[in-house]
Amino acid sequence: MKPRLLQHGPLMASLESALAEHFDLQLLSKQTDRQAFLAGRGGEFTGLVTSARFGADRALIESLPKLAVIASFGVGVDAIDLAAARERGVAVSNTPDVLTDCVADLAFGLLIDVARRLSAAARFVRRGDWLKGQFPLATRVSGKNLGIVGLGRIGTAIARRAGGFDMPVRYHSRRIIENCPYDYEASLPALADWADFLVIACAGGAATRHLVSREVIDALGPDGFLVNISRGSVVDEPALVEALLAGRLGGAALDVFDDEPNVPPALFGLDSVVLLPHIASATRETRQAMADCVLANLRSWVDAGRLLTPVG
Repeated sequence: MKPRLLQHGPLMASLESALAEHFDLQLLSKQTDRQAFLAGRGGEFTGLVTSARFGADRALIESLPKLAVIASFGVGVDAIDLAAARERGVAVSNTPDVLTDCVADLAFGLLIDVARRLSAAARFVRRGDWLKGQFPLATRVSGKNLGIVGLGRIGTAIARRAGGFDMPVRYHSRRIIENCPYDYEASLPALADWADFLVIACAGGAATRHLVSREVIDALGPDGFLVNISRGSVVDEPALVEALLAGRLGGAALDVFDDEPNVPPALFGLDSVVLLPHIASATRETRQAMADCVLANLRSWVDAGRLLTPVG
């Protein structure tokens, strides 16, 4: 018999097909009464496949008494109750590394866009405003100071890209990284005060909620730019909106928001802001690599009793 696997939330069609080949796959979203289904059949499943968006909360984990493994499509695990998983001895995997380059690419694309006002300039042309006059001057990128919040895989890839633009780099994280070529800044407000661009690349979750506070935003100042490809929860979104509307922050480029897909409407009319629909890893190549990683983790768990990319 195929191992029974429960799927929480939609996944790539190709991944769902592959999972169905190797597992007895049941989709939680297809159940008309989720609670009744879990109460009656939750004990059948040893595996759960989910995504960074949908995760797995304590209630879901506890409704699956035989659960042994959770495989998540995505690198972020803030939507998975890791404490509940540890208490139950449930192994958890994610898809690190395979999305690093695409996320770092997009971060730098956002940085260039918000500084040089590329999206705003494109709207300027489409409106026919070029016929009426010149587009306003923007901000240079090369040689400017880059601050990075979270120097993990993605943060490090962003820092490497900064080298091509001759940008000095400093970082803030939970700990100093040994043998790191970039300077560490223990104070996040101090890093923001130094930086021309502040890129958020740390993990989401309760520990980093509103880490980028009003104080940090004000330290970045009217000539500074905030780029977020991490999680919307890391930034105090009301404080960010207020600063942008008041001109206390030069601009922001955002791929993530606190209540996705809801975006603060006050941002829609601002040419100082670039808004994207959480697409940092959304390339065909990366999403396929993520799907392959999910399947490989689950098959390794069944065949060898271990995960290839376990969450520590």
